[in-house]
Amino acid sequence: MSVMKSATDAADEKAIVAAAEAALGEIALIRAEVGKVIFGQENVVEQTLLAVLSGGHALLVGVPGLAKTKLVATLGTVLGLDNSRIQFTPDLMPSDILGSEVMDQDAAGYRSFRFVPGPIFTQLLMADEINRASPRTQSALLQAMQEYHITVAGARKDLPQPFHVLATQNPLEQEGTYPLPEAQLDRFLMQVDVGYPELAAERQILLETTGVIEAEARPVIDAQRLLQIQSLIRQMPVGEKVVDAILSLVRSARPGNGNSTTDKNVAWGPGPRAGQALMLCARARALYDGRLAPSADDILALAEPVLQHRMALTFAARAEGMTVRDVIAGLVKRAKG
Repeated sequence: MSVMKSATDAADEKAIVAAAEAALGEIALIRAEVGKVIFGQENVVEQTLLAVLSGGHALLVGVPGLAKTKLVATLGTVLGLDNSRIQFTPDLMPSDILGSEVMDQDAAGYRSFRFVPGPIFTQLLMADEINRASPRTQSALLQAMQEYHITVAGARKDLPQPFHVLATQNPLEQEGTYPLPEAQLDRFLMQVDVGYPELAAERQILLETTGVIEAEARPVIDAQRLLQIQSLIRQMPVGEKVVDAILSLVRSARPGNGNSTTDKNVAWGPGPRAGQALMLCARARALYDGRLAPSADDILALAEPVLQHRMALTFAARAEGMTVRDVIAGLVKRAKG
């Protein structure tokens, strides 16, 4: 019996390795196609892709004009996904994004209600400037992002598969905006900070985007293949040391777990969902880099985008000019020894 089980396990492992090697080539092509349109911003592209490959959502935070919208549109093309964009405004209503029921009347005079789907019924949704919408409209996304369906007039409406939300947020404008509540932020697998491009990348942007012809990305995979890669990532083995590294990092970011710096500066820390996000994203990062298993280095590299929107500082820490990134950097430094 044990021999048969061993042979089955070996066959399963061999199948996973073969599937991973096939996915490696496709991910390399995806990176190359995105690189034709998005210059520089390697970390932003990597983290956003990791969120999608892991089956989750991402919050892109950066000032206007840094190609966030273009990145999302390019990913929709390269990954072969239907995509749509919602520009959030204070007067946007939940029905504007979810859809609504309208009354139809046929030739015989019979009246009935028909559901008209909103822009949320897509595979890749760009929620542009999500913090400009009212809390009522923001919450309309909450069920969709977590449960992958919505409820309209008491009826359940399933969303297309896969379904990903890539939301953008301007960190500078606070007047007339509605900061996302903690429960909504926790639905995002990662917060991706979009900074200014480096000099060489900005030079390339000027040369490549102001001529007659602009480069265009082409599809590499389709939605069905993306679902297969997402399933593969969940099957990738994770060593005990990596699991221990995840638990150690997440728990050290919570007050009351023996870290004096955290106890002093952190009001509340990440929950178990942060550990789940690290587990998935570490597997995806390994595959993205051409490896078949994640390492502890993957956990430390992903600490900031996974944890920063799941923590809050005390008033005293904020008064001293400390940021969540400073705390996470200290935790990473301590983990490295």
